[in-house]
Amino acid sequence: MRSRDYDLDFRDRAGRTRTKGLVLLCLAALLWVWTAVLLTMPYQADTGRDGDTASCGARLFTERGTANTGGSGRESCQKERDWPKVLAVLGASIPVSVVGGSLFTIGTVTRRMSAHGEAMRELDKLAAGRED
Repeated sequence: MRSRDYDLDFRDRAGRTRTKGLVLLCLAALLWVWTAVLLTMPYQADTGRDGDTASCGARLFTERGTANTGGSGRESCQKERDWPKVLAVLGASIPVSVVGGSLFTIGTVTRRMSAHGEAMRELDKLAAGRED
């Protein structure tokens, strides 16, 4: 394999690594948006009595910081969107975003270093041609 072919293959692999990182960063962003929706949107909870539903306030914007107060569906609101579930979604986004950011950075730096190496080889060829 010639050096140019190897370099192009190297850049393709770096591009795939960068794309994988970008996909993981998008997945992490979706998890962050999902967490924001769970915290800021009011919701309905099934009370368990003949299909009745209870209106529950947003977890973030209630008076005491929880949506467990008010109405007869207090317990159902607590069970529907419990804090550990919301924090689990947020916690799942952390390793996904770290790995995605790392892969994106590695792919980007690898491609740029490869392009820099090629530019330096071309400059060396031009300089050698002038000396002759």
